[in-house]
Amino acid sequence: MRNFTFAPLLASLLLLGANAVHAASWNVAELMQMLGQQKSGKATFVEKKYIAMLEQPLESSGELSFTAPDRLEKRTVKPKPESLVLEGDKLLVERSNGRKLSVSLAERPEVSAFVESIRATLTGDRGALERFYSLALSGSAEQWQLVLTPNQPRMAQIISQIRIGGTQALVKTIEFQQADGDRSEMIIK
Repeated sequence: MRNFTFAPLLASLLLLGANAVHAASWNVAELMQMLGQQKSGKATFVEKKYIAMLEQPLESSGELSFTAPDRLEKRTVKPKPESLVLEGDKLLVERSNGRKLSVSLAERPEVSAFVESIRATLTGDRGALERFYSLALSGSAEQWQLVLTPNQPRMAQIISQIRIGGTQALVKTIEFQQADGDRSEMIIK
């Protein structure tokens, strides 16, 4: 009878140990491999920007789309329509008033570093991320957080940290912490 009462406890401990070993083996390489398998995706977003000068956060919402290897679109619907399209080395911004701005990432390294934080994460390109950031991963495949800290002084003057959270190969949250204390949080659905 005694062996029977210890059997469930022993089984639980063995399962707990197996889960701990699996959690310990979870690393950036595994995350990048999972993310790299996603070739395209569409989602909606809600973004809140917390700016020191404002009492309330600015909220916007819209749609995101991604097509590997290098096309990323952010279409803001509310409060004002705006479009950001990243394709290859070009970033095209179109404002609600019809004004357009085109930026070459090669000519603006700080913009390139900012953009690559998202694009390289979505494509699972660890090399591109490590070119601009040091990486720290926590959690498990079911709920992970990747923290990007700029490794270039010029970028660190703009962004102090980027936190990207997700489940499996899905990015669910992106938070930009600016060096001046302002921040933005994006929830992706």
